[in-house]
Amino acid sequence: MIHKTSRENATAPEWIKSSYSTPDGPDCVEVAAVPGRILVRDSKNPDGHRLALTPTTWAAFLPYVSER
Repeated sequence: MIHKTSRENATAPEWIKSSYSTPDGPDCVEVAAVPGRILVRDSKNPDGHRLALTPTTWAAFLPYVSER
């Protein structure tokens, strides 16, 4: 069985902007948690492409970005 969620019933992800993001800076990243995935997008292009990472992959990625 395939379940398709309609846009009317779907809950929009709650996007959180990086504390490093500024209106005029190049670092503009937002993340959102949805069931089974962490979404990542460019806040300057919210309708553009998004990365969808598993929570395990996201957890493995965080130490690398926190060092920068």
